[in-house]
Amino acid sequence: MSTSPFAFFRGAAGLMAADLARTPVSGISVQLCGDAHLSNFGGFASPERALLFDLNDFDETIRGPWEWDVKRLVTSTVIAAAEAGIAPGRARDLARHTAREYRRAMRRFASMRALDVWYTRIGEEDLSRVLREQLGARHAARFDKRAAKRRAKDSTRAFAKLAYRMNGGARITADPPLIVPIEELAPPAEADRINDAMAGLIAQYADTLPPERRQLLDRYRYVHAARKVVGVGSVGTRAWVLLLTGRDHDDPLFLQAKEAGPSALQPYCEPCGYENEGERVVRGQHLVQAASDIFLGWLRAEGVDGEVRDFYVRQLWDWKASVDLAQATARTLELYAGLCAWTLARAHARTGEPGAIGAYLGSGEAFDQAAAAFAQAYADQNARDYGEFTEAIRSGRLEAAPAAIAAR
Repeated sequence: MSTSPFAFFRGAAGLMAADLARTPVSGISVQLCGDAHLSNFGGFASPERALLFDLNDFDETIRGPWEWDVKRLVTSTVIAAAEAGIAPGRARDLARHTAREYRRAMRRFASMRALDVWYTRIGEEDLSRVLREQLGARHAARFDKRAAKRRAKDSTRAFAKLAYRMNGGARITADPPLIVPIEELAPPAEADRINDAMAGLIAQYADTLPPERRQLLDRYRYVHAARKVVGVGSVGTRAWVLLLTGRDHDDPLFLQAKEAGPSALQPYCEPCGYENEGERVVRGQHLVQAASDIFLGWLRAEGVDGEVRDFYVRQLWDWKASVDLAQATARTLELYAGLCAWTLARAHARTGEPGAIGAYLGSGEAFDQAAAAFAQAYADQNARDYGEFTEAIRSGRLEAAPAAIAAR
């Protein structure tokens, strides 16, 4: 979080939630992403093996005021623009554009049938067409080339990068401190116990999948596990890589089990209603995403430290794609932020009342201006918070370490 104001913003969802809880709202609730900044959107594979663009992080998902997601998204546009070296005036324009795209999309969704809203999505062809129309053929061709590479980012490629064959078996390759196999985290007897218990944990997780997905998972057997360090907002939480194989090592399946604690927004919202925080994440993701990972499920497990924690489970790699915001130009950031705003509006329209939200937003630009003004003010506040944060590290009042070490 100390590397830049945007990295700090990404890791401070709880801080912003506390601030947002003191702001006025319309009283209209939706299923929130809970952390709807620009870096939490991207590409992934649908169950039909199509590349989709959507929200891709749901650790904080919960039901709450739609304004909170929008304010976080628009603010992230201002902060990302500053990090990319875009002038403040242009950054303000980008924030206004992001709010405008959300408003216009929501008003369009309000005029659509509920089923049509549910089925609406942004696919690879849509992205390629928009890039060609807005940025030109060269950008579209570059996207098509990268999309082709992403289609190869699956469990087979993950095996080549993250695992190796040994004595007729397979093991996850150690890459400390980012990836640490189970036998390097615990004494041999304890590691053996955990490995023996893994079959039961996978069976518990399998019970959360639909019947046809359970039958597919039954074709795989557990082979090995390792702890993995995860992203900026999640450093310090437990995450495990699980290697399973099917008929042979040419049929691998990598799953990631990531710890799920209470949403950072939970203190300011109604109780989520789920006993397992992993289930909260999964249920929220199914509500908000146009399509979700076929192996998305949850479990509760005892860790090597004896603590019981909730987890959600998904495929480790499945065509995952993201945008390098630090290298974005004002034009590309405008296009990308607009896509994110449309996607967020679609997510809210699926789980809220698009007619009521659309009527509240209106057809004029008052909302766009207000959202941009809030975003600029909060970006300034974020800069001040970041300054205090880094000063606390420099003075020794706050202990800090590189992310990979801090996650040990």
